[in-house]
Amino acid sequence: MRKVILAGLVSAFLAGGAWGSPEFWRHEWPNTDFETSSVENWVEILSGGPSKDGIPALDSPNFISIDSESRIGATEPVITLEMGGTPRAYPIRYLTWHEIVNDVVDGVPVAVTFCPLCNSALTFDRRVDGQVLSFGVSGKLRHSDMVMYDRETESWWQQAIGEGIVGHFTGAELETLPSWMESWAEFSTRNPDGLVMAEPGFNRDYGRNPYRGYDSSTKPFLYSGEMPPHGIDALARVIRVGDRAWPMARLADAGEVREAGVVISWRAGQASALDTARISAGRDVGSIRVRDADGQDVPHDVMFAFAYHAFWPDGEWMLGN
Repeated sequence: MRKVILAGLVSAFLAGGAWGSPEFWRHEWPNTDFETSSVENWVEILSGGPSKDGIPALDSPNFISIDSESRIGATEPVITLEMGGTPRAYPIRYLTWHEIVNDVVDGVPVAVTFCPLCNSALTFDRRVDGQVLSFGVSGKLRHSDMVMYDRETESWWQQAIGEGIVGHFTGAELETLPSWMESWAEFSTRNPDGLVMAEPGFNRDYGRNPYRGYDSSTKPFLYSGEMPPHGIDALARVIRVGDRAWPMARLADAGEVREAGVVISWRAGQASALDTARISAGRDVGSIRVRDADGQDVPHDVMFAFAYHAFWPDGEWMLGN
C-alpha cells in the first residue's frame, strides 16, 4: 500500500531538491499558511503516499443497533465513546481505511481518529476558540504519525498530540475526550442497547488489514528518529496517560496497575488490527481501560513505543522496577 508509493516519492523528493522544504507542499496546499508553524525540521514531514483526502475522512456517519450488526468479529477492535446518551462504537475495520470520523455525540462535535502506523486511537472535541472544525486526512506523516488538517483554515494538526503544527491554528490544542479501544464482544455485551457505526458507502474491503504483519516489524514505517530506551521494541504497545507511558507487557502480566493517580486495567480478548490479513484473526493483544481514583474514565492512548518516544522524548517510562 503506502510502501511501494513511498519508495518512488522519496526518490523524487531527493532528486528534485525539495526535501525538507514547505515549498514542495504549497502547490497542493495553496490555502495553508506555511509561514506560521512550530515545525523546526521539515525533513520530518513526508508524504504517506495518498494525496490530500486520498484517505477519505467520514462525516456524520450512520449508526445501527447492536442486534443489527452481523459483520464484525467478536474480538475485532472498536473505539468506544460513552458521553452521556447512548454509547457508540466506531469499528477499526472502518477507521483503518478512513482514519477520521467527524461526528456529533450528545451535542458535542467530535473527531474520532485512528493512525494505523502508530496504533494511536484518540477522540477530540472539534471546537477551538469557539469555532467548530471538521477534519480531513492530509496524506502527510510526521514521525510516522498522521497529520490531519482542518477544512476551515487548512491548518495541519498532529494526531498523536492533538496540536496544530502548521498554519492558522499552530499551537492550538484540541481537547482529548475519554475513549478507548476494546473488542466488539466487550462493547456489545456491556451495551446491548448501544449503537455501532454502520458500514460506510465506499468501495473498500472492510475487515481486511492492509498493514499485514506491521506490528511484528522491527522498524516503523517512514521513521528515522530515535528508538525507545530501556530495550523496549519500537512497535511494542504502551499506554500513554499525559506524558507517562506504561508498557502493555507490564499490564498484561499484572492485570491492573494503580499509580500516578490512575488505575489501568488489562483484559484479554481484543485482536490486533495490524497483525493478520483479516483483522478478526489477529492475535490477542488485550484491552486497556484507564480510570481515575473516582472511577471516571481518563483520556489515554495505546500507541507504539517509538511514537511515544518521538513526541514525548522526555516522558516518564513507568516500568515498575
